[in-house]
Amino acid sequence: MSYPWLVADIGGTNARFGIVTQSGSQPESVAVLNVAERQGLADAVAAYLADHAGGVRPGAACLAIAGPVKGDTYRLTNASWSGSVQELAIPHVELLNDFEALAVSLPHLAGDDLTPLGGPAPTAGMVKAVLGPGTGLGVAGLVPAGSGWVPVPGEGGHVSIPCVTDLEFEIVRALRADGLPYVDAEHLLSGSGLPRLYRGLSLVRGIGAGRKTASEIVAADDALSVETIEVFLALLGGFAGNVALTMGARGGVYLGGGVLPRIVTRVRDSEFRTRFEQTSPGLVDYLSPIATSLIVAEQPALTGATAWLAQRAGSVELV
Repeated sequence: MSYPWLVADIGGTNARFGIVTQSGSQPESVAVLNVAERQGLADAVAAYLADHAGGVRPGAACLAIAGPVKGDTYRLTNASWSGSVQELAIPHVELLNDFEALAVSLPHLAGDDLTPLGGPAPTAGMVKAVLGPGTGLGVAGLVPAGSGWVPVPGEGGHVSIPCVTDLEFEIVRALRADGLPYVDAEHLLSGSGLPRLYRGLSLVRGIGAGRKTASEIVAADDALSVETIEVFLALLGGFAGNVALTMGARGGVYLGGGVLPRIVTRVRDSEFRTRFEQTSPGLVDYLSPIATSLIVAEQPALTGATAWLAQRAGSVELV
């Protein structure tokens, strides 16, 4: 694991890369490449190293992938990239699910990296969970083990959507009648899901609304767009509560992904925390002491990938 190290966060839309030059340092020369503009992972890595990292040859790499990973193989859930990291010709490569890398980053985030969303300060030394809407909906846990931590990846974004109100059930029924036979959480609680939620709400309200992208819905101030975000955040609160109960995340639930940092004030002012605590009415006393925080650090998955390599190499922890 000789330096420099290549670290990456590969999503369905963007591929973020950085270089770590020495023990304990943060990623440098960070650049973002458009996934759709590259032929695959090897092409993107070669372009980054040539155009943004001075043509260095990494001695090791850790790649956080937005999709399932197994051994040295990967597959992006919301893009066409798949294959083996052996094609990169880097001596040592570690693969993590992108939210697994976010989970590893949690002990290294503090201060301005986080925005509190309710509850007391996170409890140290207990199970943590991270989830969030990007192109898809990611979920992972972080479990204390001895003096360190072990990440627990999964595909929790594909569980059933946590409907509670009559309106939410009506939206799901409308979408099913509109041609979506099964509605899982990611279908609505993601960047790609926001337009679908907007469509479902327009059907329920009887409004002949045109198509909008997630960015357009977030930026708009018309009644339908505003209500779409309100429903989105309420559903997300219930989903986060389900994750907290499933993982026993008494050490805190953290929200990541690319959507929420753009609407921090709206998240704080929404029903998110109320729905989180009321996910199971009989377990409010269990959920109310659990802290919820929004990750606003710029490249937390790169921090997690760096920390993972440092842990695997047995070197000094990232500071």
